[in-house]
Amino acid sequence: MGNAMEFIDLLLAAKQGEKEAVLELIRMYNPLLTKNSIVKNVFDADLYQELCLVLMECIRLYEI
Repeated sequence: MGNAMEFIDLLLAAKQGEKEAVLELIRMYNPLLTKNSIVKNVFDADLYQELCLVLMECIRLYEI
């Protein structure tokens, strides 16, 4: 259960605007973001950036 609490603490910090917490969440989700940024076997950097922005918006909107 410790990992769940650590994640919630990280999420709360990110929601409060702590940049390091947001960056850590992006690092955690980087494999998924990268995987979904590949179109026709080519990495799309613009798509990756958009997905990062969507993740940040989801963090902001998520209700705890």
